[in-house]
Amino acid sequence: MGLMNGRKMKNKRKQFRDNKLPDKKKRLGISLKFDPIGRAAQAKGIVIKKVQKEAKQPNSAMRKCCRVQLIKNGKEITAFIPGNLAQKFVDEHDEVMIERIGGKQGRTKGDLSGVRFQLIKVNDQPLPRLWMGKIEKGRR
Repeated sequence: MGLMNGRKMKNKRKQFRDNKLPDKKKRLGISLKFDPIGRAAQAKGIVIKKVQKEAKQPNSAMRKCCRVQLIKNGKEITAFIPGNLAQKFVDEHDEVMIERIGGKQGRTKGDLSGVRFQLIKVNDQPLPRLWMGKIEKGRR
């Protein structure tokens, strides 16, 4: 650890940093590579079917979700339907807009395992306004 040891210390630090998995994933862009909507904040898709997912322990509930096929790349994902009785406004073959739920570090939020996205629009109508009764569902 002498006066002229800065370069060696810097290279050692870089070498040890490369061994840490989160740093390596970030540098290689692995999470971006396998992300269904990529860098985009939102994406459009078509509802394939409505499903119910069981909440994780200690909760016991059937969370309303739907399988959505993305238009941009054809990948199939599960999206949460937020709101009280909001699943009534989502039918098969509807065009929906999804966004990330926003759990910690891009993961799932709350007691929903494997669900990283939520619905925000159905047939270009905002979902919260639909289930509040402010507007009617658009026809396609």
